[in-house]
Amino acid sequence: PGIAILQASGYTPKTSMLLVCTSLTAIILAPWGGFSICIAAITAALCMAPDVHPNPAKRYIASTWAGIFYLIAGIFGGAIFILFNGLPSVLIHILAGLALLTTLMNSLHQSLVDEQGRDAAMICFLLTASGITLLGIGSAFWGLVGGILAYQILVKRK
Repeated sequence: PGIAILQASGYTPKTSMLLVCTSLTAIILAPWGGFSICIAAITAALCMAPDVHPNPAKRYIASTWAGIFYLIAGIFGGAIFILFNGLPSVLIHILAGLALLTTLMNSLHQSLVDEQGRDAAMICFLLTASGITLLGIGSAFWGLVGGILAYQILVKRK
C-alpha cells in the first residue's frame, strides 16, 4: 500500500530495493519483536500530500521527521499508551479522522478523476465505508466486489 501511495503521488520508488531492504530488516529484527517492518501506507500518504510542501522534491523532510517521531514514540511507547488509554475513545476517533482527512480527500480525488470509472470507484468506497458484513466476510471485500461489478457493468459494456 505504501508503494501504491508513492506511485499515485507521482514518485517512482525502486520497489525491488525497498522490498529487499524491508524484508532483510524484518528477518534481522524478528527475534526481538520487530516483525512489522514495512512501507507504512498512512505515513506515506500523510508525507506525500501537496500541503506538506509545494515542491515534491522537498517532501522527504516530512518523512524524515515522521521517522524521528516514530523513534520517539517507540522509546516512550508505554507513556503514550497510558496517555491515550485515559482519553475517551470518541476523542481518539476524532483525532485519527482529522489526521487522515487530507489523505482521504486526496485519495478520493484521485479515484474520482477518471470520469469513466467514477461511479464504480464511488460504489467501491461507499460499500467499504459502510462496514457491512455478509456471509462472515467484511466490507473491504464487498467494496471491491461491488466496485469491480459496477465497473464491468457501467464501463466495460459501453
